[in-house]
Amino acid sequence: MVARAARALAAAGVEAARAEAEQLAAYVLDVPRGRLALADGFTPAQRDRLDTLVERRVAREPLQHLTGTAGFRHLELAVGPGVFVPRPETELLAGWGIAQAGRSAAPLVVDLCSGSGAIALAVAQELPSARVVAVERSPAALDWLRRNAAGRAAAGDRPIEVVAADVTDPALLADLVGRVDVLLCNPPYVPRSVVVAPEVAGHDPDEAVFGGADGLDVIRPVVGRAATLLRPGGVLGVEHDDTHATAVPALLAADGRYERVEEHRDLVGRPRWATASRRADGQHADAAPAWQTGSS
Repeated sequence: MVARAARALAAAGVEAARAEAEQLAAYVLDVPRGRLALADGFTPAQRDRLDTLVERRVAREPLQHLTGTAGFRHLELAVGPGVFVPRPETELLAGWGIAQAGRSAAPLVVDLCSGSGAIALAVAQELPSARVVAVERSPAALDWLRRNAAGRAAAGDRPIEVVAADVTDPALLADLVGRVDVLLCNPPYVPRSVVVAPEVAGHDPDEAVFGGADGLDVIRPVVGRAATLLRPGGVLGVEHDDTHATAVPALLAADGRYERVEEHRDLVGRPRWATASRRADGQHADAAPAWQTGSS
């Protein structure tokens, strides 16, 4: 059954066909993938169910929509239509943010464009001392965010605060101005002209994927608002398209309120996210930022 499913997925162009076939089989049999070889055989009903799921995956419905969950760091998040499926590369941004926030005894962490809540909930799970605020504007995504937040709170993680708001609002989180220790953001950043994978084009919400003609329509106001929300010495991390290796660090540098601007690469070496630190008032840079000197 697994071999047949893998052949069908491979013929449809699914890259990790064998792995996904095993995940679907384990899901149908309700066993961990690592114990799949020890599971009993498929009942006729389970065979039919697996065949149906494989047909849907062949049509390039996301695997996470079929199983209803997406793994992110140490979490299993509920996902489905209306919310962006978190990607492995974003785990790097979350990990950086967790490390930065861990330097404070009781950090205030803000996650903008929170979607399913992946970043915010990872921070809350791994840093119980943190106050975490997750911001999302899409009603559909907010439903998933609140569902995941309630689930993690029930599991014993520290509850997060969910705010329904547009991250481009100039008055965003007015009560937190100058108080945020770490601000993280995985915004819509794909330029409108880019052709995306079928799983993205047909299932991820457009508003969570595309960031205008150049992909920077959301990042520009986030850079400005983050500088207002961060305390002196607070840090910003923002994910971006792999064509933005120069553009996003340049936006941070041009704002004038940041220092230590750095560009970072993802799991396969593509430029994927940028970080910066909020200057103390009146402080000016005397040297070129790291992204101009080759640091990563």
